[in-house]
Amino acid sequence: MAVPVLVAAAGAGWEAEALDVLARGGPSVVLHKRCVDLADLLASASTGLASVALVSPSLGGLDADSVSGLHRAGLGVLLVAADTEIAAENGRLHRLGIRHVLEAADLDRLPAAVRAAADDAGPTREDAPPTAADAAVPGAGRLVAVWGPAGAPGRTTVAVGLAAELAGRGETFLVDADPYGGTVAQHLGVLDEVSGLLAAARAANSGRLDGDALAGYAREVGTRLRVLTGLPRADRWAEVRGSAFQEILDVATGLATTVVVDVGFNLEQRAGEPFTGSAPHRNQMTLSALEHADEVVVVGAADPVGLARLARGLVELHDVLPSTGLRVVVNRNRPSLGWAERDIVGMVEGFLTPRAVHFLPEDRAAADRALMAGRSLAESGDCALSRALADLARAVAGEPAAPGRHHGGRRLARRARRR
Repeated sequence: MAVPVLVAAAGAGWEAEALDVLARGGPSVVLHKRCVDLADLLASASTGLASVALVSPSLGGLDADSVSGLHRAGLGVLLVAADTEIAAENGRLHRLGIRHVLEAADLDRLPAAVRAAADDAGPTREDAPPTAADAAVPGAGRLVAVWGPAGAPGRTTVAVGLAAELAGRGETFLVDADPYGGTVAQHLGVLDEVSGLLAAARAANSGRLDGDALAGYAREVGTRLRVLTGLPRADRWAEVRGSAFQEILDVATGLATTVVVDVGFNLEQRAGEPFTGSAPHRNQMTLSALEHADEVVVVGAADPVGLARLARGLVELHDVLPSTGLRVVVNRNRPSLGWAERDIVGMVEGFLTPRAVHFLPEDRAAADRALMAGRSLAESGDCALSRALADLARAVAGEPAAPGRHHGGRRLARRARRR
């Protein structure tokens, strides 16, 4: 059966010859449509009647998101360019997700190249479901996602505190990926007139994001701690496409020992096929970070409302990440609530078996001092909350707990139940 081809060459010099080759390509290839621009190409691809898109690097708007859209529509993408263009743009083309390239001087090989692209049609790594191989990239840093249910349980406080503590162990990258209005910049006193996240997303979408570029978009807020500031307004979430965000995480894990991502509370997915449509999805950053994380830290408040939300959130999170071990952090714990830590651990373990349950004490004075000064708790002096965050960082880093301090982990809770 002939392979139907869409051509969007934007008037490139090789277009006429390519059309002639396709016209006389015999039973193996056939020209389905000559598209006038990228919008025409994407619309034609969505019909499902073609198998390969033949494009030029000069096609206006061609970026990682549009290439990803063509792959999601089931098309292979074949780029034709002069050898000088290919040599100059090879790295960028790879980051765009273009897997097949043909030199314009070799158009006699076009039918074979089209068939190869058709055989390789399908999702790129960013579009495909994550696998164990994706998570285990040699030499990459660990990805830690910090999530919590609705109701401001202190997720950003924990994310900032955890990142600051981990920075003492190696290069750490803190990413504000809350699509509903992140506040990492405010916690650290960073003036974020220009969003690091949006700048990095634009570079990733154009195939120009590398380690140097991402480091330039981030802000240094301490020794070995960089911060990628979040959205300046919540309504700009649509500017961060799924493939671009995954590229940001990939590059960040290549730069740092640990990447801490502060994500949104909402786990709602698009019915049927999450993130497979051409339109962006508001919760795609949250779900992508959770799905690719090496460790997920779940933050809940210790009061009755917070624990009820935590319980429901654990059920939702288990549906999204059925095989991922979770570390639960119960924040703002205080004696006035009237229950023991072992009771909260028992409640959590009634829904799932976490890696550990950690308790952070209510220390409003210390939290207020750090927030007003625009500094992390680790920089604000010794206090009960900073010590508890240091213990949490040790656990996340895989280090033993400080002698005599377990801060409500499972080890402490199990001893309490035996008594």
